[in-house]
Formats: sequence, C-alpha cells, structure tokens
Amino acid sequence: MSFFGLHVSYATAAPVHVEIKKDVSGNYSLVRDGKPYVVKGAGVDGADLSVLAAHGANSIRTWSIDGGAIPAQELLDKALSLGMTVSLGIDFARERHGFDYNDDKAIAAQLEKVKADVLKYKDHPALLSWFIGNELNFDFTNPKVYDAVNDAAKLIKSIDPHHPTTTTIAGFDKKALKAIQQRAPDLDFVSFQLYADVVNLPKYIRKFGYEGPYMITEWGAVGHWEVFKTKWGAPVETTSSEKASNYAKSYVKAIEPEGKQLIGNYVFLWGQKQERTGTWYGMFLDSGERTEAIDVMHYVWRGSWPANRSPRVSPIALDEKVAFDNVYLFSGDSYEATINAVDPDNDELQFRWEVRKESTATEVGGDQEAIPPVVEGLIKNAGKQTITLTAPQDAGAYRLYAYVYDGKGNAAHANFPFFVK
Repeated sequence: MSFFGLHVSYATAAPVHVEIKKDVSGNYSLVRDGKPYVVKGAGVDGADLSVLAAHGANSIRTWSIDGGAIPAQELLDKALSLGMTVSLGIDFARERHGFDYNDDKAIAAQLEKVKADVLKYKDHPALLSWFIGNELNFDFTNPKVYDAVNDAAKLIKSIDPHHPTTTTIAGFDKKALKAIQQRAPDLDFVSFQLYADVVNLPKYIRKFGYEGPYMITEWGAVGHWEVFKTKWGAPVETTSSEKASNYAKSYVKAIEPEGKQLIGNYVFLWGQKQERTGTWYGMFLDSGERTEAIDVMHYVWRGSWPANRSPRVSPIALDEKVAFDNVYLFSGDSYEATINAVDPDNDELQFRWEVRKESTATEVGGDQEAIPPVVEGLIKNAGKQTITLTAPQDAGAYRLYAYVYDGKGNAAHANFPFFVK
C-alpha cells in the first residue's frame, strides 16, 4: 500500500511506540512516537472510516480481532492510510457464556490465542493499544477472570513492549475495580463504559480513591436500562435530538474537564446495531443516514458544526399522549400520531413511519439480538408528518417508529412503545 507516497510493507514495518507518562504534577498523558496523543475516538463496527476521519476523529476501537464487520488487518491498513490509530479488542471468554475461569486448560488455550493475535498485529504502525476483553465484569462471580487478564497483559508486554494494555468495565463497578487492582497490576490503565451515568464518573473515581490513568471507552446515548419503562416493561427511548443533547452533556461534564487521569475516550457507536431497538445506540440509521449525535461529535472533534446539519425532532404524540403515559390501544381502532421536526438548514423534510413488534431480547453487554419484524398495513399517510395508525389485530407490545430525512444524508428518529388489548 502507498502511504503519503511511500510504499509501506506492514509485515516489516516498525511499530510506533506508545506509552503512558505521568508528569511532576501527577497528570497522566498518552504519548505516541514521543508526542502527546489526544484520543478523539469512536467505537466502530463496519462504518466508513474515511467519513469518521472527515468529521475529525483520529482513533477507533474494536471489540475483537476478526469478529467485527472489518477484519483487523484491513482495519489497521485503512486506519493507517487515513492517519488514524486503532485500539484492538482481544475477545476474552465470559462467565455468562459458560466459560469457567477455574479451568486451567481452557485458560491456557485462550492465552495461546491471545499470543497468536498479538504476534500477528503488534508491529502495525496504526496500532495504539490492546483492549483485553470487554465488560468481563458483567455477571461475573469468579475473580480469577482478572488473573487471566493479568496473564494476558504480562504476555503482551513480553512480546510487544510498544503498546499499552487495558480491560473495560461496564459501569463503575467497585467490586471489579478492586479485583483489577489486586489481580491485574500489569495492566497499564483501566477503561470505564458508562452512558447516562458517565456524568458521575469523576465523582465516583474520587470517592473510590482510584488515582491511576483511565479511558472512557464507551459513552453516548442514555442506556436502555437507565430509562423509564412502561407497565409492560418496554423502555422509553429518547429521540435522536435528545440523544445528541446527552452526548454533549456527557462530554462537557465527564470528559472535557478531566485532564489529570483521563487519557482518552471512544464514543459509542460509530455505526448501527440492534440493541432493544435499531436506533438506540447507533449514530447512523441502518440505511446509512447520519444523526444529530454526529453533528455533536463533529463539533467536539473539530470545534465547528458540519456544513449541513441533521433535522431536530420532538417526541412522537400518539392519541394526544406521550410514551410515559403507558398507552394502550384497542385492536383494529384508528389513532392519530404526529411528530414535530425542523431542519437547521431549511432543507425539505421527508417522513417515514413503521410499526414493529416490541423486542423480547434479554441479552446484556451488547450480545447479538434478533431484529423484531415490521408489521405491515397499519399506517395511512406514512410519508406525512401526521399519520393514522390502525392498531394491530393481535394483542401485545409494539413500537411505532418515525424517521425524518433532509435529503442530504442526515436523518432524525423517534419511537413510541404501545400495547394492544
């Protein structure tokens, strides 16, 4: 591959040295190739990296070596061509999936896999750091998982002295953090993953007394476990505009002012996925349009707004009610639903509506979920701002979705859970 006019052979390329330094005032910083490196990052799975770079990001993270949409080699090569770095995730077995951290043979086999992966990619010049496992604290009972993490960290140091290691924690889990401090001292830093609660992370860290370096490696929307739930258990999702506001608030409160221990962050998710809904965490729609959260991150990374911005929306009104009203509909009856939307650039807006069955997923930690099916034939005037909804024939939980497009590659969204009697 040609990089800035030079031919680079990745098999023989020299690694770029990365380390964490602490100054005389006790402030930590990430240093890459001898210079301070401020991570402006995003978690990526399949999205166009050139678009991410154009918005001002300089780094990406993954959750496994080759388990994502883009294999590690291709991802590293593409990142290098864009002047970006990659924190490679090393998939680590989880207790909740049945792995036994008392099984020495299984642990040894896992460590051999880690060694093979590290040897394969350790010298790539786009590599920034290693993430050993993701949210291994979810439902964990055996603290030996962090003995295994430490063994992996020691192994990595022995064969790759150029790239620091971490593991990620779901939430601010004091039990997990204590286990990491006691059992995994060879990690170079700790990584936290919080959503609405990220604004409290600085307070949690000070109260706990953790004084080491850390990253925030997932943050963004309000989590589906952090919101109001209807009487039938459906979480009420925020609109794309409310999500954008939460991205901005999280950055201003938990990231921007924290210069002493915080050495980087990766926003979630530069892409799209199904997790309770298809719009909850992704910064793109499944059809590829950008949402308002990207506008916010463009401002964070570049200090200015993008040339064309996403539409803004209010929550859906259904039968003159809001989602917090626990709305029950009668099978076959007709109801009015509407959404208010404005475009900052006065672009002409188009509307699309659909009804899906409510997700019955109970997975945690980002595990793969089934996509609920669309229920056809229920919406009249589906291309309008106000529609007529006919309640489905079958009783049960459903969700009404509204999408707003500006014709310039941007979109907004909102949805409304309801129950049919």
